[in-house]
Amino acid sequence: MSFFKKLKESISNQTTSVTEKFKEGLTKTRDSFAGRVNDLVYRYRKVDEDFFEELEEILISADVGVSTVMELIDELKDEVKKRNIQDPRDMHSVISEKLVEIYQGDFDEENSLNLQETGLTVVLVVGVNGVGKTTSIGKLAHKLKQDGKSVLLAAGDTFRAGAIDQLEVWGERVGVSVIKQSEGSDPAAVVYDALQAAKSRQVDVLLCDTAGRLQNKVNLMKELEKVKRVIEREVPGAPHEVLLVLDATTGQNAMSQAKTFTQATDVTGIVLTKLDGTAKGGIVLAIRNELNTPVKFVGLGEKMDDLQEFDPEQFVFGLFSDMLEEAEERKED
Repeated sequence: MSFFKKLKESISNQTTSVTEKFKEGLTKTRDSFAGRVNDLVYRYRKVDEDFFEELEEILISADVGVSTVMELIDELKDEVKKRNIQDPRDMHSVISEKLVEIYQGDFDEENSLNLQETGLTVVLVVGVNGVGKTTSIGKLAHKLKQDGKSVLLAAGDTFRAGAIDQLEVWGERVGVSVIKQSEGSDPAAVVYDALQAAKSRQVDVLLCDTAGRLQNKVNLMKELEKVKRVIEREVPGAPHEVLLVLDATTGQNAMSQAKTFTQATDVTGIVLTKLDGTAKGGIVLAIRNELNTPVKFVGLGEKMDDLQEFDPEQFVFGLFSDMLEEAEERKED
C-alpha cells in the first residue's frame, strides 16, 4: 500500500472536522512550503545534488531548523539510492514519509495529556507574555469540559497587569471557576489556594497559569521552582504536565524560549499557538527533533475549539494531501 493510502487510512478514524481544521489551519504553510516543494519537483528533471540543495533552502526557510534539515536531507538521499528514484515527482511521498518519521522518531509516548484516572490532575502552564498562554488555558479548559472533565483555573500570573482579569473572562466564557488573589500577590500562594479548592471540590483538572515575564532568567526559575514545590507537597506526583506555550509565528525565537524554560522546569509538552498565522510551520518538526519534547497541542485558529491535539499524520496530510493525491493519480495512470 502506498504512503498516501496508508496516511488516509490512518486518519480516517478521526472526524472529518479535525482533518479540515488541520488543512485550513496550515493554509499559509502549505501555500509557502508545500507550494515551493511542488514547484521544485516539477522544475527538475532528475534528483541530483542541485535538487537537494534547493530543497534544503526551502526547509530551512520554513523554520524546520538546520540540524533537523541536515538529518532529513541525509535520510532522503539514502532513500533515493535505496529506491532508485529518478523522477523528482516521486519525491512527494518520500518527503512526507520522512517528516512523519522524524516527528514520531523512536518516541512511543502519546501526544495526549497525562490525565490521572482517579483524583486530581495538575497542569502547570508556562511561557513568556504575548504567546497566547491565557487564551490557550481557556481553550484547553473548554476542551476538557467538552470531554466531560470538571476544571478549575489558578490565576498564578500575578505580575502582568490584566492577566487575572483576562483569565476570569475566559473562565466565564467556558463556565469554569478561577481561584485568584490581588495583583502582585505571591504566585505560589495563589496556586496553594487553588490546590485546596480543587481537592475540596473534587475537580478532575486544575490548570495553573504562571508569570511570563520576570526581571531575569534566575527569577523566573526560582518562581517556577517555588510553585512546583508547593504543587509537589500538596499533590504527590504532581504536576502531571508542564505545558510550555510557544508562538509559532516567532520561529527560531520560540526555540530559544523553549530552551530557557526546559532548563528552568521539566517541560513535558508544547502548546504551539498561532500555527495558522505563519508560513513557517516547520517549527513543529524543529521543536520535536531538537528539544526532544512532544508538541501536544496546536492553535489552528481563533475559535474556542481551534486548539487541537497535535497529530503528525494530520499535520503532514494538511501540508501535502493535494500533492500526494496528484502523485497517486499519476501512478495509477
